[in-house]
Amino acid sequence: MFHVQLSPAQTAILSTACDREDGLVFPVTANLKGGAVGNVCKSLLKHGLIEEVIADDHNTVWRHDTERGPITLRATAQAQVVLGITEAPKAEAIVQHRGDKPDRQHHGSKQAALIAMLQAEGGATIAEIASALGWQPHTSRSVLSGVLKKKLGLIITSEKIDGRGRAYKITAH
Repeated sequence: MFHVQLSPAQTAILSTACDREDGLVFPVTANLKGGAVGNVCKSLLKHGLIEEVIADDHNTVWRHDTERGPITLRATAQAQVVLGITEAPKAEAIVQHRGDKPDRQHHGSKQAALIAMLQAEGGATIAEIASALGWQPHTSRSVLSGVLKKKLGLIITSEKIDGRGRAYKITAH
């Protein structure tokens, strides 16, 4: 399950966006002063709870991109999960539909291969992951704890297996 602690400002902005049919963050109705709206939105972007999309209405513009034009912000499906509006998707769906960088998260990626290894019966050890993906052991551990657990919110368990070492698995939500 994806876990993130939301501040009252983050909750207000995200809830309002999720309540809107189009899911847009702007116009912000929360009473925030100074650069607080920008800081809150940057944090929500970092956590993948909102995403940048092309703006159709100039009253909803977040920033201007030289290539894409006016950009606005929209709540992601993950935002609805965090707020408890919907349930978390299966691990495969997260890999395919993550909003941050979809070009890096396709079926042929190392991340997808790692998730498949962890979903297989018996899971995978750090040595097996490092060997299969061409990573160092410390990189394998980092991806497990950083990308899979923190960024994608997957639940990873481990158990010591005689003759094999510690095996890691993705558990069902």
